[in-house]
Amino acid sequence: MNYTVQRFLSDRRYSEKHEWVTLDANDKSIGTIGISNYAQEALGDVVYVQAPEIGSEHNQDDEVGAVESVKAANEIYTPLSGTILEVNQALDEKPGLINSSCYDEGWIFKIKIKDPKEVDGLMDEKAYEQFLKSAH
Repeated sequence: MNYTVQRFLSDRRYSEKHEWVTLDANDKSIGTIGISNYAQEALGDVVYVQAPEIGSEHNQDDEVGAVESVKAANEIYTPLSGTILEVNQALDEKPGLINSSCYDEGWIFKIKIKDPKEVDGLMDEKAYEQFLKSAH
């Protein structure tokens, strides 16, 4: 396997609405959520992020915020049920982090996961790639 392919295979899971989630290495009941590279490319230059409210509780696939770009506005959905623990404050000043670093510095929120089984229902990297090919 060459380096570039290996680098992108991760524990990240994806929803059909193009959100991703990674589980905290020390506490698997905490997920960090953002939007996929595909989604940020489709949006174009992100100019504003409306993150969910800390402490708010949501069910899987609830609309929890929005991302606005120069081209469009898109809702953010939570791929997992739970309580919002933290939002990425850096996006207030630099919403473009979603474009430049969607999987690292451009994360949107962290959630305390209510039902860990929901993670199993999300796509892994390979399944998400197939989903993108078949859906578009």
